[in-house]
Amino acid sequence: MSEQAAGLDVDAQHLPGWRRAYSGKVRDLYVPQDASDLASAHSVLMVASDRVSAFDHVLEPGIPGKGALLTQLTRWWFDRLGFPTHLDPVQDVPAEVADRAVIARRLDMHPIECVVRGYLSGSGWAEYQQSQSVCGIPLPAGLTDGDRLPEPIYTPAYKAPLGEHDENVTFERTVELVGEPTATALRDASLDLFRRASAIAEERGVILADTKFEFGDDPATGVLTLADEVLTSDSSRYWDAELYAAGGPDRLASFDKQIVRDWLAAHWDRHGTPPSLPDEIVERTAARYRELIERLTGGAGGA
Repeated sequence: MSEQAAGLDVDAQHLPGWRRAYSGKVRDLYVPQDASDLASAHSVLMVASDRVSAFDHVLEPGIPGKGALLTQLTRWWFDRLGFPTHLDPVQDVPAEVADRAVIARRLDMHPIECVVRGYLSGSGWAEYQQSQSVCGIPLPAGLTDGDRLPEPIYTPAYKAPLGEHDENVTFERTVELVGEPTATALRDASLDLFRRASAIAEERGVILADTKFEFGDDPATGVLTLADEVLTSDSSRYWDAELYAAGGPDRLASFDKQIVRDWLAAHWDRHGTPPSLPDEIVERTAARYRELIERLTGGAGGA
């Protein structure tokens, strides 16, 4: 299979001083030429592509500008959260991918996806209907899809080995996995970051319904450090506050690839190769990504 057929960004394959070590559904990881593999690399070049995935498949075509928008949004949030991040402040990102890549320091990553929910929706809503709880956390009776929760809740997931699906777990299970001090630090940091980000989003007329964070320890200092993409359309659920308050049929329309998922669910039975996305679906999805970053940052330059 050719690189292009595999959904790779051909123009990002040959970067001076870097060697591609891994390609996921939507992101490519590079290590310095002198590193033997990801585990031994002191830093990693993380390139966000324009690829889009749904139902465990990479779709064609990609969403133009998506990688650059998500990278810009992550950088914007890193600048505002006041929390240690994995960004390497010394090395320069190669010019070929400067708009859609970051250089990250290697961390000792924790196998926990730190999910925080401020509103009941998605898989949380599905679970609530069965048990009136989410990840073992009991919730009040009578809630409906999209309701704001009395307080944000921490609903972690265990990051399964490559090729397996992540598993929602209780906080008590994370204690068993990483120890009580680390589990508590992950929970407290996630809830604090969520509250701060929610307040910033609300000032801009946007609701942060839920998100996920990933953390690692700095191997040199042991300091808990924020990693991966942060508070992007692909890692978070955002809603328009005005539409939400109006209560109409579009009140839970999210600023992400939900348009893609909805179209694919209506036009594919999940067997064989997914159909190509129509131009209109691609354009509408790209517009949603752009609208979110414009709403949050105040425009292309940020605010």
